Amino acid sequence: MGNIWTEPALSGHDTREEAEAYDAWFREEVRLSLEEQGADIPHDEAVAWMRARIAERRKVTNDR
Repeated sequence: MGNIWTEPALSGHDTREEAEAYDAWFREEVRLSLEEQGADIPHDEAVAWMRARIAERRKVTNDR
């Protein structure tokens, strides 16, 4: 692993171990994403889907 800034105020992690565990998790997520074989989704389509999902969740929350 590279140098990981472990200053809690800047990294958001209380210990070096937490920072290293997060770094390992993040790198694995990136690796898996790069290896994914599914079809690419255009940015505009992804944004539209997320906006609809957020609006749906807000409606559910506001209707309570």
